[in-house]
Amino acid sequence: MADPSCVCEGPLYEMYRGVCRNNSDKEWFDVQQIRYDVTRIPSRTICKEWIKTKGHYHPLSPDGLAYPEIYEVLEGAAYYLLQKRDLSDIVLVRAEKGDLILIPPGYGHITVNPTMETLTMANLVSSAFASQYLPYEELKGGAYYIFSDGGMKKNPAYPADIPDIRIVDATGTHLPEPFPDKSLYDLVGDVMRLRFLNHPREFEDLYPGLYLYT
Repeated sequence: MADPSCVCEGPLYEMYRGVCRNNSDKEWFDVQQIRYDVTRIPSRTICKEWIKTKGHYHPLSPDGLAYPEIYEVLEGAAYYLLQKRDLSDIVLVRAEKGDLILIPPGYGHITVNPTMETLTMANLVSSAFASQYLPYEELKGGAYYIFSDGGMKKNPAYPADIPDIRIVDATGTHLPEPFPDKSLYDLVGDVMRLRFLNHPREFEDLYPGLYLYT
């Protein structure tokens, strides 16, 4: 938190990992090494900041590129605060219900609920790794703090020369082929559309075409 003395009570958010509708879907997810999760973030401010997740990075996949992830806003609105591991790029992606947000390889991310409505989101991610939370713990959060009055403040634990936040509005946009273009759970059975989750190197040339890049 921006205020290191901040104290609050109760759970900040709820995560449901490995969600599936039936045993057949579970078997498919297991074989493909893909996990479908649902996260619920209530409407709340804490010490003047919008409520947020803890933040994490992904490790390298066997092909040498970090694992990506994809989110879908199911209810409410979200800010996805992305930062490249080397801190050369920091992006705030604004999204609303129905939007798909692809977290490219090499970017850590925090999700912020910037409204007074509940944010519910789903994600698809490889089940072959464990997320890395320690870098965010050591630096007391992300590179920037996002406040409920619209303000943003650099985290003083980070280098002084980190770049300014780039703000991207993803509302209503669509990911390019061959990335997902519909509700994530509807992709159960579509091996090729989700191949990027475990084989990110095969799609390396496509990431610069995403809306996350200048």
